[in-house]
Amino acid sequence: MPSPLSVDLRERVVAAVTEGASFHRAAARFGVSVSSASRWSARFAQEGHVAPTPTHSSDRLPTIEAQADLILSTCEARPEIFLRELRDVLAARGVTTSTSGLSRFFARHGITR
Repeated sequence: MPSPLSVDLRERVVAAVTEGASFHRAAARFGVSVSSASRWSARFAQEGHVAPTPTHSSDRLPTIEAQADLILSTCEARPEIFLRELRDVLAARGVTTSTSGLSRFFARHGITR
């Protein structure tokens, strides 16, 4: 996945649009897509900034980390549990995650299985 374009570039595009340039003209001037110029301008108008949103890998991180005690206690009680079974235990408690998300959780905590 490509990295987000710089905040500086985004701010320059939004500034050009704010100063009266069309999305097409601002996009051509700075070498970005018209849809990016439009999205960044709308985001600036709504949120007051143009910083990129976090990547998908960090979207569920707070949710999983909040369940660390449940995950660790379940693994302690059932050391041979499969990731898919652990995922199902969490789903029964209303926590949505994936087996790969659980695998990354264990890697972050230095836990090998």
